[in-house]
Amino acid sequence: MNYYTIRLTFLFCSMGLFAAKGLRAQQSKPDSHKLNVVFILADDLGWKDLGCYGSSFYETPNIDALAKDGMRFTRAYAACEVCSPTRASILTGKYPVRTGVTDVINEKGIREPEKWKRNTPLLPAPYELHLPLHEFTLAEAMKKAGYVTYIAGKWHLGPEGYWPEDQGFDINMGGWSAGQPSSYFSPYHNPKLPDGPKGEYLPERLSRETVDFIKRHTDTPFFIYRSLYLVHTPLREKKELIEKYEQKKKRLGLQDEFGHEGKNRVRLNQCKPVYAAMVEAMDDAVGEIVKTLKEEGLYDHTLIIFTSDNGGLSTSEGLPTSNLPLRGGKGWIYEGGIRVPLIIRLPGVTKPGSVSKAMIASPDFYPTILNIVRQPLIPSQHLDGMSMLPVLKGKQGKQRTFIFWHYPHYSNQGGAPASCIMKGNWKLIKWYGLSKNRYALYNVKKDIGEKNDLSSRYPKKTAGMKAELDAFLKSVSAKYPTPNPAYKSNP
Repeated sequence: MNYYTIRLTFLFCSMGLFAAKGLRAQQSKPDSHKLNVVFILADDLGWKDLGCYGSSFYETPNIDALAKDGMRFTRAYAACEVCSPTRASILTGKYPVRTGVTDVINEKGIREPEKWKRNTPLLPAPYELHLPLHEFTLAEAMKKAGYVTYIAGKWHLGPEGYWPEDQGFDINMGGWSAGQPSSYFSPYHNPKLPDGPKGEYLPERLSRETVDFIKRHTDTPFFIYRSLYLVHTPLREKKELIEKYEQKKKRLGLQDEFGHEGKNRVRLNQCKPVYAAMVEAMDDAVGEIVKTLKEEGLYDHTLIIFTSDNGGLSTSEGLPTSNLPLRGGKGWIYEGGIRVPLIIRLPGVTKPGSVSKAMIASPDFYPTILNIVRQPLIPSQHLDGMSMLPVLKGKQGKQRTFIFWHYPHYSNQGGAPASCIMKGNWKLIKWYGLSKNRYALYNVKKDIGEKNDLSSRYPKKTAGMKAELDAFLKSVSAKYPTPNPAYKSNP
């Protein structure tokens, strides 16, 4: 250590232990060829729910700052309009139809055709109630590459025996069968998270656990899957934070506005105080991670990815948010259900404040991360994903030109069985019916709200995309809904 380094260390020490700690952290980064990876997955966060995506009611300064420091995507898509399939897709590099997890996992099987109780024309297709163990997950790949693998938050990919520790995670903090917390305040009744003091706030607890993990692994490359429970129901938040947005709503003179999507009501504006409070709490959780990475000297040595598992909840369960100008929301194959926010910061690669119009899908994260950390791709896993690294570098290299969806189920939010193909700006939806299937064609560049069905105007394009969609579904041995013998049509 030369004179200037000694002098600098002395000056920092004289300013306090905190600054000295930051200097030591800068000097003890992990091996340079092993970039840390932090993947942050919000639950039910809509495309328009962030300030950097246009929200004027919700406040998200930390995520907005991350967007200014990285690359923001305008055409990122979740692999499904509900959570479990998208989560399976992220961890496997495959479309949900290949993993068999095509709907929300319910351990009791009440969404399986043999237990279906709803009066619907069709019975939903059968599907897997867990992420198969034979899948070589992203966590397993990172563990094999020498990373310590850590999850904090939601899992929802199967019962015990299929939990994170069975799928490649060294440390599991709070991930189990449930798709939402029984309570956002302790006691949590979560077998993978000991209860804190009565009334302890779950997001803050999981943030502390994650911060502690980072501080314990400053010298070891790590992969963090920060799978937020926020902003999923139950709609609960700290009283003082709710009051903040109640006052804001009143100050701005906002009133709740609703319309209809099919038989469901749909929210048309963003002004629900409890949801806004939950969005701010989610933003705080992201801020805690970024703050800690900076304090420990790891921020410029860490890949950060932030996205959502599906669109915002707008047609049921309290109708907490609006996705306009996108149509629909969670549970719908329309853009409001599948188009999601995505922000990526790759130090030294992504241009600060850049915006990409590249089309991205959930299966792409797995090969992209392996590509970035210089690990070999896995052809058997990356059947549907492709690396986004050229996009992150701002190059015009090979990019995704199409995406497939297959959701042969009825969602809790009003959505019906459908398959879909997106090819460039053209989107074809195949709605399954009793006697025949129905098709709808949209140009999402010119008609982002999917108001104008162009299938009759462009019959050749409709037929061509239909053929491609059917060929894909056949190639993956897709399962389909079947007629419901107990169905009784309305008088």
